[in-house]
Amino acid sequence: MPIIPASLEFAADGTPCSSVFGDIYHSSDGALGQARHVFLAGNDLPRRWQGRERFVIVETGFGLGLNLLATWAAWRADPRRAARLHFVSCELHPFRREDLCTVHTALAAQAPEIAPLAAALQARWPALTPGLHHIHLDGERVTLSLFLGDAADGLANMRLSADAFFLDGFSPAKNPQLWSARIFHLLARLAAAEATLATWSVAGMVREGLRRAGFDCDKATGFGSKRQMLRGRYRGPGRHVTAPRHRQALVLGAGVAGSSVAERLAARGWRVDVIDAADQAGAGASGNHAGVLRPLPSLDDNRLSRLTRAGTLYALQHLAHLEELGKRVRFDPCGVLHIARDALQEDKQRAVVERHRPPAEHLRYVDREQASRIAGWPLANGGWWFPSSGWVQPPSLCRANLAAQAERIHCHFGRTVAALQHDGEHWLALDAAGSVIARAPELIVANGVGIRALPQAQALPVISARGQVSLLQATDGAAPRVVVCRQGYVSPAIDGLRCAGASFGVGDNDPAVRHADHLQNLRKLENILPGYTQGLDPAALGGRVGFRPASPDRLPMVGAIPAPTRLDAPCALDDIPRQTGLWVLSGFGSRGLVFAALMGETLATMLNGEVLPIEHDLYEAIDPARFLLRPPRTPRGED
Repeated sequence: MPIIPASLEFAADGTPCSSVFGDIYHSSDGALGQARHVFLAGNDLPRRWQGRERFVIVETGFGLGLNLLATWAAWRADPRRAARLHFVSCELHPFRREDLCTVHTALAAQAPEIAPLAAALQARWPALTPGLHHIHLDGERVTLSLFLGDAADGLANMRLSADAFFLDGFSPAKNPQLWSARIFHLLARLAAAEATLATWSVAGMVREGLRRAGFDCDKATGFGSKRQMLRGRYRGPGRHVTAPRHRQALVLGAGVAGSSVAERLAARGWRVDVIDAADQAGAGASGNHAGVLRPLPSLDDNRLSRLTRAGTLYALQHLAHLEELGKRVRFDPCGVLHIARDALQEDKQRAVVERHRPPAEHLRYVDREQASRIAGWPLANGGWWFPSSGWVQPPSLCRANLAAQAERIHCHFGRTVAALQHDGEHWLALDAAGSVIARAPELIVANGVGIRALPQAQALPVISARGQVSLLQATDGAAPRVVVCRQGYVSPAIDGLRCAGASFGVGDNDPAVRHADHLQNLRKLENILPGYTQGLDPAALGGRVGFRPASPDRLPMVGAIPAPTRLDAPCALDDIPRQTGLWVLSGFGSRGLVFAALMGETLATMLNGEVLPIEHDLYEAIDPARFLLRPPRTPRGED
């Protein structure tokens, strides 16, 4: 369902309001006052978060983000605050960044402490696309997980343990769906033991609905002109999240996968050892001159589309984060143009944009003439234009990931792991002589196609996909100055070289650069840019071969590695036994840059017992044990 942004309107007294719902966004007596009295004091905050490692708040309606800002400010001002604050919220009609800026600027005039927080939120405000947006704030000590879409859909697709609930939104009379029995039961399913709630509404149906869902509620003095408010506490056993006993991990592989999860764990205070047989990071399948960062939309917005969209948006945030840390990545958001193969596919691409109505800065359809202007070359068809996407140089990303947390990441380059052993407490990585390279309670296998040689990972149908990229001499500024894709891709000139390709050969283990593959890449390039290959000699091209770990269903493999290699009887995914402390980050195929940052964050949250950055159905879709439930297929080439 497309996300329809809210329109910023004001009531006669200047309070933000919605003519669609016929209601105001906060009390006319003051937004911050309401947030502090109703939601913070109503949940006994800040006292309840003091001394905690983390505190999780779930809000039903994000609106203008004023409850987040008030909570964040109170958390910052508390010297005994929880180490980490996680704020989870839902919003069906989010505001555009410029509207947030308007309201936040007026608010900051009354409460100057809000100004830097509001500016940080606005700077990281996501593209208004459906699904969960995982946003890091305040040096990653505060995280906003913002679900854009219907709150019932979002809450039903989350698995977390909430310490407090903020029930906010338009009144039950104006927006009954947000105050329904289903919403209340979904909140109860997410509640930790002794979780509290607060809301300004004391409507009878709200009190009864919460009681039926398992909350004991009582009335308290309301804020401003509102005489009463509601406070509650969950009376059930609640959800429990186990904190990690050890914050130490061993990562096999220093490519985009391994370096990403190493950085994400180290950012949480973990000590990480990274082992790679090469003498530097990003020397394997992650060693290409440039790769493409962009999503893959679909008419039905399937799991691959949702994951590549979330992965692209999170990767852009991660690149900005590394830049803020002074760890520069070779990256250019020059835009990516995905040209249709023919008129039929062009119609489908147009239909995708018309159905989902994404924000123009994320994706829009362009016709043949527009596409030709963007590419700077006459094209045969129109297609998708991703203005904020671009190219990334993978080795620079790997180096930046490891350097960002250098004090907590110890790299063992030039060391080949010959065997893995578990001594009952630690995983040991051994070399050919049987010497221990490194050990840790948690082991993450992210060594590309090398995973296929590990007996402990035999349950995983990782496929080796040979890919050859052709390198063309190019003048900086020559067309195309954007990435152009069509069953292959071509990059702008980068340091005098242009990447074109890539081949996708399953089961092909030849490491040599081949003339035949250069011819194949040139044919792809000719289909992308008609007439471009005239005069190009395949024998004069440079090139590089990499072996990419792919999965049969084109989705990543992320999570705990299953213990059995097959199931003797039908079994639920959660009931499949796993190997203790053994995890995998693989199966990215040709989309390593798209998946690496988000999947690294996903695995880090799993190990650290945090709220996942993706919806639960996507978490199940990437579970490496899923292939025990169905026979794997051989993947086709990836466009």
